[in-house]
Order: sequence, then structure tokens, then C-alpha cells
Amino acid sequence: MTEPSFDLGQDHLDLRDWVHQFAADVVRPAAAEWDEKEEFPWPVLEEAAKAGLYSIDFIVAQAVDETGLGFPITMEELFWGDAGIGLSIVGTSLAAAGVRANGTDEQVAEWVPQMYGEPGDLKLGAFCSSEPDAGSDVGAMRTRATYDEANDEWVLNGTKTWATNGGIADVHVVTAVVDPDLRTRGQASFVVPPGTKGLSQGQKFHKHGIRASHTAEVVLDNVRVPGRCLLGGKEKLDARLARARDGSGARGNASMATFERTRPAVGAQAIGIARAAYEVALDYAKTREQFGKPIIENQAIAFKLADMATSIEASRLLVWRAAWMARQGKKFEKAEGSMSKLFAGETAVKVTTEAMQILGGNGFTREYPVERFSRDAKIYTIFEGTSEIQRLVIARSVSGAPIR
Repeated sequence: MTEPSFDLGQDHLDLRDWVHQFAADVVRPAAAEWDEKEEFPWPVLEEAAKAGLYSIDFIVAQAVDETGLGFPITMEELFWGDAGIGLSIVGTSLAAAGVRANGTDEQVAEWVPQMYGEPGDLKLGAFCSSEPDAGSDVGAMRTRATYDEANDEWVLNGTKTWATNGGIADVHVVTAVVDPDLRTRGQASFVVPPGTKGLSQGQKFHKHGIRASHTAEVVLDNVRVPGRCLLGGKEKLDARLARARDGSGARGNASMATFERTRPAVGAQAIGIARAAYEVALDYAKTREQFGKPIIENQAIAFKLADMATSIEASRLLVWRAAWMARQGKKFEKAEGSMSKLFAGETAVKVTTEAMQILGGNGFTREYPVERFSRDAKIYTIFEGTSEIQRLVIARSVSGAPIR
């Protein structure tokens, strides 16, 4: 019998070292500057593209990874460098995941490459799901998509919010209601091609953290897209709606299909931030002396570091398990994807807060990076499903009850 192993293969070790080196050499030196500017870090994205980190080839390579661990490893190392820049580099992958989750093979081949471009002519993708009055309640979505049969076009109207790369992206993936009577089951996803009239950027948000990442509203005013831009196609949509109307359809929806694919990767991002803060705090505790000895020799500090290290390791195991399950096509019977994102996100907040405490006054200044790490960490208990929503998903999964 083959003994189980937690050792990474050489391919994963090489991937980890490669991304870590890029994060150390390119991302970290630029982090404070772009956080202060609150602008999209195009020069860093160009460097990522030249290195092969921002490219369709890299995405394809990770998509066929049999273990499913490539993306979590990449995310952890990249976000160890900086969360804002990291999100700028990987933000397009959420839109690509939306196409892969809901589109045909032909649609994936057509649209995903247009979200990346190539060095010197980079492109961006944006996934647009959240709305000003809906938030985590995807059933309250108001953006409508109406089919114009005479012209074989879909007409989209509404406003999306909190969209990463929203308004500056070349390709937008938009979820919209096609049958309001069916709530979440009456939704579909659409690709809005580059240069489509009627799509514009609304308010750009100035954020507490991840400030190098562009986040904005996307306004859809009579946006017309060809019928082929409906992800999955009209025939598949009509069949799904018919099943939903007679009560035999699945209860999933376009947004959730995307988020289920990305939650373990988001958890890995949070681990990267937590690990970065832990390493700074550990080094500081070893070198900072008070009352004639390094502060790590005080049990109060040592126990904080012990708890921080344990939470990071536990988070990584949850994330890796969920990523592996997703790649193997195993159903999340106990909402393992939500578990991984919930635990890792809350770990990032706790660890960065404790890191600031260990550094004392220094941790509260911008002279040390833990102040930025702490600001960046908070979003991981909010976006792609708040901690409360994750707990609701988990509770429903383990209890089978319609908890509200």
C-alpha cells in the first residue's frame, strides 16, 4: 500500500520558488508606492506578463494540474508579496473562471485569451456580480437581460458594484436576471466584448486596503451583446429555465458557480498575507530587546506566535484539501470550499492584528509593512462571501436545515 504523503512534487516546488522570487524581487519593492498612489500598477503587471505569470499559458497550465494545488501555491506566494498588487495580477482570473464555469469550450477559447493579451498589449477581465442593493443576496439582483429575438441580441441594463477591474477591463463578464420569477435560478452570465456601447465605469472606490487593485461600479445602459455572448448558449439556458419552472432544476446560479471555483484560491491569498505578517513579527520578536532580553523570550509573545503559526498551517491544509477536491470533481458535502475561505480569511485578520501588537508602536506606522498587511487582510472576511455568509453555507450543508 502506498503511504499517504503531504510532500509537494518537484513541479510544485519549482512553481512555489519561481513565484516567491518574483514576489520578493518585483512585487514587494513596489508595494508601498502603489498602495499610496491607489492606482492600477501597470508597470508591475507588465513585469508579470514578461515573466509568464500573467498569461493564458500560465492559466492553462494550472487548470490542467491534476492535484489542483498550483493556484493555491501561486496565490499564497504572490500575496505574500503584496495583496493589492497581487489582486491586480490575478483579478482577471475571476472573470476567466466565470467563463470556464458557465461557458462552452468554444466560448472559453474565444474570450479568455482576450482577457490577457501579451506583453506590450495587455488586456484585463472583470467579473461583475455584486450590486448596490443586493450584496451577498444574489437573489435580489436587479440587472436585467432581455432577449431581442429579431436581432439575436441580449440587452443588459443595471449597475454592478465592487467589480475588480470594473470599467477599465477589456472584457466584462456580467451576471443578470433573465427570469425574475425564478430568483437565483433565473440568472445567466454574459460576456460584454471590448468597446461595447452603453458600458461605462461608475464610481471608483477608495478603499481601506488592497488599494493598488482597481475596484469600481460598472453601469450597463442598454448594452447590446450578440446572442453568442450568452455563456452556455440559448438552448442550454432555455432547458435550464424549463427545469426550474417545473421544479426539477438545480438550485445553483451563475455567480455561485464562479465563486465555488475560486474560494480556495481566495483563502490562499489570505494565507499569504498572514504568513507575511507572521514572518515580520517573528523576526522582530527575535531582535527587539526589552528589559535586557529579546521579547520572544516572554511567554506572552511566544504564545502569540505559536497561535499564529498554528492557524496559518491549519488554514493551508483546509485550502489545499478544498482545491484538491474541486480538481477531482468531488462534491463539497460539508461546504469545504467555504470552510477554507472562512478560516483562512479570519486567520489573516487575527494574525495581522497580533503582528501589529507584537511590533507595538512600530506596527502602527508605515515604516513597517504590517500596518498595510492588516488593512489588506480585512477584505478577506468580506468579499466573495462575508464570513457570515460562509457560516450560513456551512451550517446549511452540515445540518440540512433551511437556516436563515
